[in-house]
Amino acid sequence: MKELLKNRAKHVLIILSFIFFEACNMTKLPEEKLYQFSLDSDIEITDQALKIQFKNPLKCPIRIWIQSDDPEIKSFFQDLLPLRMQAESDTNLVYEIKGLEAEDLRFAVRLGNDQEKVNVSKVDLPFPKHKAYPLIQGYNSTPSHNTNYSKYALDFGLSVGDTICAATYGYVVGVIEDYQYGGPDKKWRDFANVITIYEPVTSLFTQYVHLDHKGSLVEVGDQVYAGQKIGIAGMTGYTNVPHLHFNCLEPNLSEDGLISIPLDSIGNYKLSNLKRGQLISN
Repeated sequence: MKELLKNRAKHVLIILSFIFFEACNMTKLPEEKLYQFSLDSDIEITDQALKIQFKNPLKCPIRIWIQSDDPEIKSFFQDLLPLRMQAESDTNLVYEIKGLEAEDLRFAVRLGNDQEKVNVSKVDLPFPKHKAYPLIQGYNSTPSHNTNYSKYALDFGLSVGDTICAATYGYVVGVIEDYQYGGPDKKWRDFANVITIYEPVTSLFTQYVHLDHKGSLVEVGDQVYAGQKIGIAGMTGYTNVPHLHFNCLEPNLSEDGLISIPLDSIGNYKLSNLKRGQLISN
């Protein structure tokens, strides 16, 4: 009888595990891709020219590319771009080019000015004082910190609902908080909730990734100070465990527009001494 009950318990466990696995697989990618900020633009096309007005609403520089699949249009703009705009600025452009249609054009916008190099060696820990979390993944490591965009990121083992704090002073220049789900497949990479902060003195960008649904405590344009509560940890995007993905970035001319950079220290820790699994205390 005991053996029968034991076998039934195993079958129930297998069924429950299968149901959980299937439920995870059934979670579909979001149909709509969200963006951290929006760019104000006004376009006028005449027979002889293209007239554009751009307004940068962010408290950081941005770069803009005018793109097209038309080889002639692409060639025309190749040596003129990117357009670099300062924080909270606007510009009016006139290009003498004929035969344009609105559908021939699209715009790509990237944060920062690649001609400004970051000058910083230390930031604060991105969670509250008197808290401690394990370092799940560090610099230049598997499974995911091995690209130019993530090479020097740090993953801290925050649980869903834990508080995220700003690691620097600065301005909020990007927020996504409306994604609800995540998963262990790389296809989820572009569907994480995130906060991006710009520090104008050093030109450093910091990102806080995998926030909970509606997990931002700040809005684009807000000024923040180091240690301020800015978000709630979650499990959105490309991940199989709850954690905070923290990244320090500087502008470059890559497709992403930003590249991950190493620092000397974070909080009271030398980054060169950190080990995977180490408990990090603030």
